[in-house]
Amino acid sequence: MSTKNIVWHDVTVKKLDRQKIRGHKSCVIWFTGLSGSGKSTIANALEKCLLDKGISSYLLDGDNIRHGLNKNLGFSPEDRKENIRRIGEVAKLFVDAGVIACTAFISPYVEDREQARSLVEENEFIEIYVKCNLDECEKRDPKGLYKKAREGIIKEFTGISAPYEEPLNPEIVLENDKNTIEESVNQVLEYLTEKGIIND
Repeated sequence: MSTKNIVWHDVTVKKLDRQKIRGHKSCVIWFTGLSGSGKSTIANALEKCLLDKGISSYLLDGDNIRHGLNKNLGFSPEDRKENIRRIGEVAKLFVDAGVIACTAFISPYVEDREQARSLVEENEFIEIYVKCNLDECEKRDPKGLYKKAREGIIKEFTGISAPYEEPLNPEIVLENDKNTIEESVNQVLEYLTEKGIIND
């Protein structure tokens, strides 16, 4: 599709104006990890804590997004790439709106996560690796997906028949097979406070 006739319109109200009204900075908190690692659980708990502190945030969850915005995408490498591209763009809009965008997606490829990072300014992208060994993820298997993948019912399943590329230099690593949800959430909150994104 040609974009030669599309012109970017500058706006009067800027991101800093919105952040000032909200009383905190905005950023993308990008949770990545295997299915069953605890991304959505931690992201949900984090958003509740942020709400309790009066901080504007919004959770973009992988399964939920595939019910609407990305319902036309499958799980091929190409569709996974497009899935993450769209989410990166949506998260960027939330950051511009002065909101902390929490995303919980497997997002298995380093290149795609780095592309999402490149959409926002330096220090506005916080990659969180929810680290949990495959055996533990399979034991949890809350959706029964690993069982179906092992049986060949689900094709191209991350960690079984499709690769997961671990983050190279994530801002935070949460060892979710060792820590409680509360400990993981506190680790993220401490980071946000330390970086001046939120106030203590």
